[in-house]
Amino acid sequence: MILTVTLNAALDLTYAVPALVPQTSHSVREVAERPGGKGVNVARVLSALGHDTVVTGFAGGATGAVLRELLGALPLRPTDALVTVAGNTRRTVAVVDRSGGDTTQLNEPGPHIGAGEWAAFLGTYQELLPGSEAVALCGSLPPGIHVGAYAELIRLARTAGVPVLLDTAGEPLRRGIAARPDLVKPNADELAQLTGAREPLRATRDARRRGAHSVVASLGADGLLAVTPEGVWRAAPPSPVQGNPTGAGDSAVAGLLSALAEGLDWPDRLARAVALSTATVLAPAAGEFDRAAYEDLLARVTVEQQGPAA
Repeated sequence: MILTVTLNAALDLTYAVPALVPQTSHSVREVAERPGGKGVNVARVLSALGHDTVVTGFAGGATGAVLRELLGALPLRPTDALVTVAGNTRRTVAVVDRSGGDTTQLNEPGPHIGAGEWAAFLGTYQELLPGSEAVALCGSLPPGIHVGAYAELIRLARTAGVPVLLDTAGEPLRRGIAARPDLVKPNADELAQLTGAREPLRATRDARRRGAHSVVASLGADGLLAVTPEGVWRAAPPSPVQGNPTGAGDSAVAGLLSALAEGLDWPDRLARAVALSTATVLAPAAGEFDRAAYEDLLARVTVEQQGPAA
């Protein structure tokens, strides 16, 4: 079983408009409503790949009820181990501009989490860890959660002997990486904020020196860069694609976790992650991927070793 943690779950709304023009009114032609938040998206992709997956974190209020209802209605769904809270789960809105393929994202902050609710979550998390092959800690922190929360969860996973992946940003990433997770997956902007470096290889090596066992950096349309104890690799799709990039990074995390659970080596892990993230850009909403595109891309992703063990 793979465990994903989403402390700031969301009800994801995707609006598609013919063209997004600031300061004007728009008619929304297509609406998609999905259970979301980074770890929920990861869990949905893992479940679609056939992995037994459990999602935990927080859900509350009317929005949280809708999120859980949608999660339970999925044909291939993760197990719901979300902790109920008093506050209302946030919503996120992705506005897809069909004219150019760009997406504008609007994210609410999330409910305030009290000390008792955090304690209840910690109890659930520690009960789930012993049966987990791996755990993913994903996304932003809701109000009320201390900035070192991910570092605390990483230490608990390490004590339980469970490999842990961290995918967050800002100060939670800075503190979390110092707790020595097995893998972190920042994007280029998050890497630059963490290390002060814009050159991808330099920034990725710097991030690894800060405590992570391995670092896989998302470079957008250019694919992934991995700095690991076994080597340095770059993986890229065969060609750029246009679509909705929301959730592409979450699908990359699902690819890395599923390949880890299956015992695949780094080149195969990276090929799967790039194929899934690219196929997600071609899907209508986060947490989904175009399966036919994924299967086609998997054999065509380029993975090149760029250096010896880091």
